[in-house]
Amino acid sequence: MPPTLLLIRHAQALHNVASDWSIHDAPLSELGEQQCLELQESLKNSKIGNEVDLIVVSAMRRTLQTATIGLDWLIKKGVKVIPDAGWQETADKPCDTGSPLEQMKKEFPQYDFSSVDPSYPDKTTDLENNPYAFTQKAILARGQTCLEDLYSRPEKVIAVVSHSGFLRTAVCNRMFFNADWRVFNFDEGAMEKKPGQFILKESEETEKKGGGMGRSDVGVFGVVEGDFPPEVETEQAKEKGQVKELGEANKQKPSS
Repeated sequence: MPPTLLLIRHAQALHNVASDWSIHDAPLSELGEQQCLELQESLKNSKIGNEVDLIVVSAMRRTLQTATIGLDWLIKKGVKVIPDAGWQETADKPCDTGSPLEQMKKEFPQYDFSSVDPSYPDKTTDLENNPYAFTQKAILARGQTCLEDLYSRPEKVIAVVSHSGFLRTAVCNRMFFNADWRVFNFDEGAMEKKPGQFILKESEETEKKGGGMGRSDVGVFGVVEGDFPPEVETEQAKEKGQVKELGEANKQKPSS
């Protein structure tokens, strides 16, 4: 049986505070650190939080910090943490571009980065073939790859710490407030009707409540205009700087 997924958005980071997308691989703000403690308390008091037997986390700074603080009690119990380039944010702005792996190893020596794709954090070269490129095709395909990787894992409950834009557009079509969480299962019925696609269905509790902490918008939110750069036809137009600058792929304003 495929695992249940506990999907978590990172806590507030510095780029969220002033919508400053120029902050490279933005760390958590002071409020974000407090939100991590609230996340920890919420999950400790939930049944699903105490059933987590694997943690997968985007290899970016704010998600690693969120996992380190918010899932601290699980990590201390020996739950394995796997940093994964696949769960990083969508855009190619500095705030949504990761740091070199050698730097992350120094900042987070407690984690094993050996399985992280060595091409991380490049998003700008070979846009046709780069799985992390800021294009709709690449991002939707990356979402499917991430889900496929988890589908056949042996763990029963997997916590994933990721980003609002990627979760909404490529994984589950839901809004996530900073440090809020939602529970999903693989929708086997829907997947039978669409062979080759990995589709999630949210638990009734977090869907109706608007996340496990009740801080996220209720409803289904798919891809909308402005989430991705326009499709381009020529190699010249694909060069960096040739597409319109977009904001973070999240229509719900983070807390300030």
